[in-house]
Amino acid sequence: MKRLLPFLLMLLASGHAFANFSFLKQEPQVLPVEEAYTFDFGQQDNRLELSWAMAGKDYYLYQEKFSFETEGEVVLGEPLYPTPQNHFDDWFGDQPVYFDQVTVTLPILQASDDATVTVTYQGCLDGILCYPPTKKTVFLNAVAKNSGLTAQTPTGSSIEGAQTQQDGLAAMLAGDSLWLTLATFLGLGVLLAFTPCVFPMYPILTSIIGGQGKLTTSKAFALSFTYVQGMALTYTLLGLVVASAGVKYQAALQSPAVLISLAVLFVVLSLSMFGLYNLQLPAALQNRLNQAQNQQRGGSFAGVFIMGLISGLVASPCTTAPLSGALIYVAQSGDTLLGGAALYALSMGMGLPLLMLGTSGGKLLPKAGPWMETIKHVFGFLMIAVALMMLDRLYAGMVLDLLWALWGVALAAYLLLANKKTAFSWLKMARTVLLSLGLLGSVSYGLHAVMEQESAHQVEFVYIKSLDDLNREVAKANAEGKAVMLDLYADWCVACKEFEHKTFPKSEVRERTDNMVLLQADVTANDVQDIELLESYRVLGLPTLLFFSPEGNELSQLRVTGFMGPRPFAEHLDRVLKQ
Repeated sequence: MKRLLPFLLMLLASGHAFANFSFLKQEPQVLPVEEAYTFDFGQQDNRLELSWAMAGKDYYLYQEKFSFETEGEVVLGEPLYPTPQNHFDDWFGDQPVYFDQVTVTLPILQASDDATVTVTYQGCLDGILCYPPTKKTVFLNAVAKNSGLTAQTPTGSSIEGAQTQQDGLAAMLAGDSLWLTLATFLGLGVLLAFTPCVFPMYPILTSIIGGQGKLTTSKAFALSFTYVQGMALTYTLLGLVVASAGVKYQAALQSPAVLISLAVLFVVLSLSMFGLYNLQLPAALQNRLNQAQNQQRGGSFAGVFIMGLISGLVASPCTTAPLSGALIYVAQSGDTLLGGAALYALSMGMGLPLLMLGTSGGKLLPKAGPWMETIKHVFGFLMIAVALMMLDRLYAGMVLDLLWALWGVALAAYLLLANKKTAFSWLKMARTVLLSLGLLGSVSYGLHAVMEQESAHQVEFVYIKSLDDLNREVAKANAEGKAVMLDLYADWCVACKEFEHKTFPKSEVRERTDNMVLLQADVTANDVQDIELLESYRVLGLPTLLFFSPEGNELSQLRVTGFMGPRPFAEHLDRVLKQ
């Protein structure tokens, strides 16, 4: 025993010797859940902030275990989370978690005085134990119905620009600066005047002004202003209907029956420009068309206004961020007066270039003579172009491309023939060269359409129909750890087809989408399942693209409404893939 005593003393003097024996280590202190995660909350207007402070560096909370249940009259927006850390634990494997502290923000769309939110959360002590789910109930202050937008994104949020453009515009409408808001929507309307949905209005207005013969500037302005008012009225009223009743009314007005009827109407109007109004149409319809055309020739403001009303339907399928902002505001606030004023300002902005074009027509058109007959025929070709634009919403693809090529060949050939009858000059030679190039370009366009159809890159979508299909596919993607993009598509949506042909196939976009699961829902039929899917995600118009994180949460702040080109869309996908 005496021999062992020096050895034992030496071991005692060297405290670090015990560190080699794991069973002698001091385990971290296990605290009650209330002490492990100190919970706090605060409500600022329409924003509820929920905070947790962890008791030590080994405590953490799971992002996916947060859930929120409401009681009473309360509507919440999508929760905003800070950027989590990826952590592996023995219970759930790789998980996004929060150490030290975390604050989650809940937008409150509406709440009554007696409303509550029950928050559920779950965390673990690293390597020791996992706490059961814990619930906390928060009593809310009353919040009037609002856009549900928070004043700012939580610090460290992984979402860049948490408000979409349309949400920001909806918030602007909810603000106090009425004139600034209307001026903003007017300016945005001017920008929208150069989008594909507004282009058909230019030949319509030009043909109306051109059909009047020689006009004074004041008369041209009056007719153009009347036309723009008719277009703005239709666009405004249609927007209010969509905001109040949903996208199904927008779809109904862009149904095949309506679009084909409009295409036939413009073809019939074009025939009057060609002097071929002796078609064997029903007598009653022919009389009405003759009467409408005669009224336009006589400069009838009523006829021009009616054409403006019809033209408003041409632009109606285009859902853009400014339009969506006004629709969201009307749908959530019920303030149709302010929403309608914003839509009207947007429409007038779209009409300003039309107004300038129509007013200048009185000066730019040549004097009466042989050229007037040629110009009248050119207007006929422009009206046929409008009809093709209508059909393009139904039959986009190689067939319409070939029709466009045929239209270009016919127009170039007609102008070459008309040019041949003019006296020789250098200007005539220049016109001949340009028109010949146009003829060759139209032929080339048709050939290119056929070749492109054969070699086009087909984006591989998983097609879904119902809300159950969507949930199933999102769950499958979650199991693979992939984000999801849902393309809400309809045949009548022009910008949807632009996405399909101009954006999705591009290499910079495919590099991103190859790492995602791509879903597409064709809502052209507008049946019960389509309506349920659209209304469940409060979709007010197309095109709309929804994104879901690898955890299955919709990234509502990154929702895309309206067309985006390849480069900006690729950058947008980068933000999605960071989630």
